[in-house]
Amino acid sequence: MKLIHKPFVFLRHGETAMNQQQRIGGSTDTPLNAQGQQEADMSATLLADIRWSCIAASPLLRAWETAQRATAGQPLTAVDGLRERDWGQLEGAPWSALPPYTDTPPAGESWDDFTQRVIQAINQQLNQYDWPLIVAHSGVYRVIRAQVTGTPEGERIGNAQPVLLLPPDATRPEWTFKPFTQQTKEYYFA
Repeated sequence: MKLIHKPFVFLRHGETAMNQQQRIGGSTDTPLNAQGQQEADMSATLLADIRWSCIAASPLLRAWETAQRATAGQPLTAVDGLRERDWGQLEGAPWSALPPYTDTPPAGESWDDFTQRVIQAINQQLNQYDWPLIVAHSGVYRVIRAQVTGTPEGERIGNAQPVLLLPPDATRPEWTFKPFTQQTKEYYFA
């Protein structure tokens, strides 16, 4: 299953205590900490006044709260397929315990199952809406990265820093990832 070639904006949730402690959060339902709330509020300066065709968010509290804070009370759609990967016995372990992303963690979700779930969830939004905002987790972003670049490895996406994803077209031979700034907002959403 491949990612549908339509543009969207991705926003990772704000910081949680587990992020701050560099622990694997996975399917553990943790709220934003004070820093995460501030990060989500700051992303609202870019996102809140856009009338999104859809705001699809993971139902996990950290992503849901980020979506609420960043979009000023616009309607949200909970999409279960956007939940973070279930890391099984590694939930709560230090980041240093992370195996390669394509390995299956003990009693956890396989990379293939996670990828299929995430791509299906995103494609469902892309099939129905133009320019959806997807609010989820770093693992979901790694699935997107793997679809586009061939590998989930790479730098972790920042907390509550929106990214514009543009599919290939006549002017771009490959997917393009751009920080969502005031300039990109004015260009694409004016």
